[in-house]
Amino acid sequence: MKHAVQDFLHYLTVERGLSENTVKSYGRDLKQYQQFIEKLGMKDVQHIQRKHIMQFIQTLYEQDRSVSSVARILSTLRTFHQFLVREYHLDHDASLHIETPKKERTLPKVLSSEEVERLLDFQGNDPLTIRNKAMLEVMYATGLRVSELISLTLNDLHLTMGFVRCYGKGSKERIIPLGSHAEKALEDYLANARPTLIKGKRVDALFLNHHGRPLSRQGFWKMMKGIAKGKNIHKDITPHTLRHSFATHLLENGADLRAVQEMLGHADISTTQIYTHVSKARLKDIYRNHHPRA
Repeated sequence: MKHAVQDFLHYLTVERGLSENTVKSYGRDLKQYQQFIEKLGMKDVQHIQRKHIMQFIQTLYEQDRSVSSVARILSTLRTFHQFLVREYHLDHDASLHIETPKKERTLPKVLSSEEVERLLDFQGNDPLTIRNKAMLEVMYATGLRVSELISLTLNDLHLTMGFVRCYGKGSKERIIPLGSHAEKALEDYLANARPTLIKGKRVDALFLNHHGRPLSRQGFWKMMKGIAKGKNIHKDITPHTLRHSFATHLLENGADLRAVQEMLGHADISTTQIYTHVSKARLKDIYRNHHPRA
């Protein structure tokens, strides 16, 4: 089975052109599945049956995995078994007729405009503070995923024209405008921080850590949570929070849903529509809190 998993991940990378992070996610799911199947004493994918997949799913629930997590893993298994039928000429698809668990619909957590202003309102002359300011401004101005933000290179930045280019899921290119605040923060970073952080090396990455290397996802998350805590923002902030806030605030201020979809890089507009529900929920909160007869 190990070779089948390796072939599948190679197929996702080379033929489907999926991003490195997406392929790694598939790989993590399949590693769990492979370990489970091999514990059952099976090494040949030909012998896997529907009941074995059902047993695996049951173990995920026993591990207290969320419904959305189980649904994602099941999606991975379906794609994997379809690949096996096609490329390994199996006579059956063991993942057929397994019902996807119903996902609980949870609205993404967002910051209010006032909380965003507090988060972004900090000054400092040291390189890391200047870098942090630039990263947060860019994230809120563009709605980039954190993986897209830390993957930006100098060539992706077009300050004179006021936009940034990024490559999202499936390596799809998109162009996103930069606001004046983000442009100013980037100019400050490029002039007064990056030359110090780079330490004389040749590095294409836009945002660097104190060693002069590209910043990691974990490094960004730790930085963001630290700044939020210092600003007395007590919400459970994740790297996606500013992306959610970007989309919600645009729609609250009358932006077109299709334009927001394009800037976020969503393939399906139904994914973007979740933010219209967030906007409505926030309007209800405002009404309840401020209307005298609410």
